[in-house]
Amino acid sequence: MSAYGHQMEREFSSQSLLSREDTESGSQYVLESGFYMKSFAATIFITGLLIVGVLLVTLLVTLAVMLQSCESRSKGVVEIEKASDSYHYCKAFALHGELNSLEEPEIPPVCWNLAIHYIEGGEYERDLNFMISMIESFFDTISPSDNHLDAVLMDIDDILASNHTYSHQSMHQQQFNQYGSNKPSGSIEDAANLKHWRILELYLKLKSRGWSLILLSRKPERQRNVTAEQLKAVGFNGWSSLIMRSDSEMEMETWEYFRTRRTAMKEEGTQIISVISSQLDALTGSSLGKRVFKLPKPLHYNSQTPTL
Repeated sequence: MSAYGHQMEREFSSQSLLSREDTESGSQYVLESGFYMKSFAATIFITGLLIVGVLLVTLLVTLAVMLQSCESRSKGVVEIEKASDSYHYCKAFALHGELNSLEEPEIPPVCWNLAIHYIEGGEYERDLNFMISMIESFFDTISPSDNHLDAVLMDIDDILASNHTYSHQSMHQQQFNQYGSNKPSGSIEDAANLKHWRILELYLKLKSRGWSLILLSRKPERQRNVTAEQLKAVGFNGWSSLIMRSDSEMEMETWEYFRTRRTAMKEEGTQIISVISSQLDALTGSSLGKRVFKLPKPLHYNSQTPTL
């Protein structure tokens, strides 16, 4: 066979081989770089790219949400810290205000809102119940002596505030049934009624156990009859004595007036066991007995509302 024939045979064999490969492998894509990719492989490759893209977008969105959440939490922590700072500031200012008998205009405005929230948020009620329980626990451990010289002093101005009006006792019993429940006090008026009945409960319990109860007031002696009638109308009966200020004592500081009266009681033989009040002037000085108890009292309340 001539050289031309051999060349034609080789070309024919190459074309046959390529034809068989095309038939066996199916269609192929030829990239400019010379890389060959089957159609199925190309589909998988493109799908993979799409999945990776979706994952990247999802990751970016997740990171953005997490960052925003962290910022919100940080902001919340800062707000809580600010509220906590205001609370502690007003708590310290409350003690300062009581010690110095500060007037309403001297109260920082930030403390007004906190005081109202202290009542309406139910914290005042919880503190009151806790303190009453503490007093009851103390008196569960002791008993009055046989000579009847032991006495408990209670501040009635916590109950008979000058701008708090009382009417028929049955109406107050109805209020007690409402406010004496586990429902938090929702207003200053509710809290005042609750305080009245919680102290009355304590008063009646101490009286039933044989304690002599001496009631203290900052009001002048000339109001004795009215004050006594008010006490009886709201359930406070059978006290040992009612201490009110004489004309000469009206010029005294209230803490001095209370101290003088306690000292006189002691000299007369009365054994003061405890003094119970929400105000520091009644809990300051000598002859305070074995234990003093300070009932909770908000820093500030609107002058239009009942005093607690």
